[in-house]
Amino acid sequence: MGLFSRKKRQEAATADDVDTVDGVGTVDGADTVDDGDDLETSAAAEGTAADEAPTAEDEVEGVSAGAGAETASASGDQDASASDADATADEKAADEPVERGAHLADGPYDESDAPEEDRIDLGGLQVPTIDGMELRMEVDQRTSAVTGANLVIGGSSVQVQAFAAPKSRGLWDDVRTSLRDSVVKQGGTAETRPGAFGTELITRLPVKRADGRTGYRPARFIGIDGRRWFLRAILTGKALSDTEQARAIETVISRLVVVRGGEAMAPQELIPLNLPGQRPGLNQIGASPLDPLARGPEITQIG
Repeated sequence: MGLFSRKKRQEAATADDVDTVDGVGTVDGADTVDDGDDLETSAAAEGTAADEAPTAEDEVEGVSAGAGAETASASGDQDASASDADATADEKAADEPVERGAHLADGPYDESDAPEEDRIDLGGLQVPTIDGMELRMEVDQRTSAVTGANLVIGGSSVQVQAFAAPKSRGLWDDVRTSLRDSVVKQGGTAETRPGAFGTELITRLPVKRADGRTGYRPARFIGIDGRRWFLRAILTGKALSDTEQARAIETVISRLVVVRGGEAMAPQELIPLNLPGQRPGLNQIGASPLDPLARGPEITQIG
């Protein structure tokens, strides 16, 4: 499928990447990031008016347009009871069914339901081959275990991971709440909205720029509950504000295949991945519990 090249850990953490995420439902912000087009500068840190700093609405298309959108911030704790009641109502509004877009396939698919298509086999995930798409595999340096896949198209990136889930219920409602609380705890903002695959979470996480100033990194979290599995996708880059790029990423997500396997797994346990062309589980030998989104060296493939 192309040539592979290893990248060091420091090179992997570019401004277009999502910052470190600790666990399936929490987020940890990076201490320092490089300047990037998708990094918002804090107006307070700049000492200027707010119009010099792009807002979440500028960065993320449709954030404020959705009816009943829920905004969570560090300053929203003054009336906990009323806030919780509003959040519940807004979650219900965000959960209203949205007509599935014509640009979407019928997935993400369970392995047993997936149609025939040329895909890249990553073990727990199968990724459609798309011209111009760059595939970056994340590898934990401590264990050599593959922990995630980044799919880069144009100026947009989506990080995808699959987790084990119970038979009886989905995980996205609980995971979304945990993510929201984690972002707010760190001084960021998080709001729910209806999306292509159901309720989504739009976040702005505070990060320190290379010049010492504070900025905000926007991201779009998508969660999809499947058959004994849960898929999480994190969008960054141009897809946050460019409708055409967002639709391209959504199409890729809808064509993914999750290979859960029949073995017993704990809920929220990362479904093992492998590098393209290697046997499933090859890099999982001796692996300890992982920080699912901890960044490591990357393997790059251009389709």
